[in-house]
Amino acid sequence: KSSAVARDNGAEGIGLIRTEHMFFGTGERIRTVRRMIMAGNTVDREAALNDLLPFQRSDFKGIFEAMDGLPVTIRLLDPPLHEFLPDGELDEIVALLAGDTGQDENEVVERIEKLAEINPMLGFRGCRLAITYPEIGKMQVRAIFEAACECQSDGIKVCPDIMVPLVGTTQELEHQIALIRETASKVFEEKKVTVDYRVGTMIEIPRAALLSDKIAAAGAEFFSFGTNDLTQMTFGYSRDDVSKFLPTYLEQGILKHDPFQVLDQEGVGQLIEMSVSRGRSENKNLKVGICGEHGGDPASVDFFHRTGLDYVSCSPFRVPIARLAAAQAALKEKAQ
Repeated sequence: KSSAVARDNGAEGIGLIRTEHMFFGTGERIRTVRRMIMAGNTVDREAALNDLLPFQRSDFKGIFEAMDGLPVTIRLLDPPLHEFLPDGELDEIVALLAGDTGQDENEVVERIEKLAEINPMLGFRGCRLAITYPEIGKMQVRAIFEAACECQSDGIKVCPDIMVPLVGTTQELEHQIALIRETASKVFEEKKVTVDYRVGTMIEIPRAALLSDKIAAAGAEFFSFGTNDLTQMTFGYSRDDVSKFLPTYLEQGILKHDPFQVLDQEGVGQLIEMSVSRGRSENKNLKVGICGEHGGDPASVDFFHRTGLDYVSCSPFRVPIARLAAAQAALKEKAQ
């Protein structure tokens, strides 16, 4: 539905599909995800992933159908695993998970303790998850390409871009690219269909921005700046806690704008400019865009245009604002 809304509002593709959002909520999907998370071994985890595969494939097929002929950027699973666990008192959570997974309550408690993190947004998420549990990434990639092959066979033009999240080293990206291409090749052989696609990464860690030439040389065919996390990590501000001091900072003029709403062009923007330049020094055809709240802010869109980005991504309902801001930025440049 969101894909159709975005296209109706003038979107020329999808800049970010958060695959984890396909699992949130209630019902069989979330229970199956919890079985996967609570699995203590690869066999049980793969069994749960096999049950998730049809859900993912169906979702991707619907997205490709809605965006026929337009590029679709799909981010592999990103959030900390604990976000899929239920809220409530520990006894209630343990009882619910035991019912969903069929595990003993003591096993559930032990698994919850292992998943606990002091700072989960800097912890076990993104590519770290798919490297530790490659079966998760393989399932998602298989679902993407099975859906893409089915759509292409039905005459629908598919343009998938597979995005690896939270990369900080070239070795992480190389590991994930190998997994993606190996899985895609298997699906193409099975389906007797080949789909053109790109593999890239989300630049959201300052180290990745600084090493963008090496990231591009390692095989990234596109960059998408995750400006929410890039802002968070550059400032050292937690998005979840910034409201405790941000009003004071704005009132006293320590900050002119909320940096999570209006891009900090001086600091975060410098990293983006540097990353674009270094990335394209290795790959002149590197596709570059952004995804985050800043994609719907006119001042930020103007900066992205001047920096040479190919696209901005925002929520479906902010697409008209982003398109207007992009047009104004282009006219401004032409007039100068």
